[in-house]
Amino acid sequence: MPVASVTPKIDNTVSIPTTTPDLTYVKNELAAIKGHQVTFNTFSGRASTKLDVNGNSNDVTMNVRIAHEKKIWVSITAILGIEVARALITPDSIKIINKLQGVYLKKPFSYVYRYASRQVNYNTIESLLVGNVMPELLTENSVIKADMGNIVLSGTLQDLIYNLTLGTNMRVTQFNLSNNNEGQALLVTNSNFIQANNKLVPSQINILSTIGDKKIQANLHYNKVDFDLELDFPFNIPERYTPAD
Repeated sequence: MPVASVTPKIDNTVSIPTTTPDLTYVKNELAAIKGHQVTFNTFSGRASTKLDVNGNSNDVTMNVRIAHEKKIWVSITAILGIEVARALITPDSIKIINKLQGVYLKKPFSYVYRYASRQVNYNTIESLLVGNVMPELLTENSVIKADMGNIVLSGTLQDLIYNLTLGTNMRVTQFNLSNNNEGQALLVTNSNFIQANNKLVPSQINILSTIGDKKIQANLHYNKVDFDLELDFPFNIPERYTPAD
């Protein structure tokens, strides 16, 4: 059953926090945030998506399946439901088949660092797809404060500065991660939260990742979401396919 939409407070400026945290307050807020994280064994969702990779934009449908902490399976279909690509992401690897061109990509997970910072890992991608907080940010090193009914969590993650806004439902509405010196940035906004299997998830997820002159933008609108179903993750590379450049 749909719930009221939450409009994220957009702020692309990420600054280093200087406030000394009240550890009791921080611990209590962290416990509350963790209590509102979506937990699951499997996730499946179908999303109408505008996908832009370095200026090449397409309207597609993404079918996403996740086995928690194990693998993410994505099937991309275009007009008339024709599958054009399929991907399988694990904590160690990324595999993609391009059915239009008859080529495949088989790389270690570090391949994603061409389009994202090195602080992004498999769990980061899982979290973004269901509207969770990156696990690495839920530490007592974070500065947490109230802001106009929202909760703002900020700090540094190695060389990156982060700023995270959670709405009154303790769900992420905006997330910034940036390193201005290296030209790295990740901006995520979540809105139009819905109930699915008694779990609150955003139906609209907008992701923009840039590193140098490379950019990936994905605007997802989930029109079907399920948790903890038995799922298949079919993936095979046809023998006739050749490695991509």
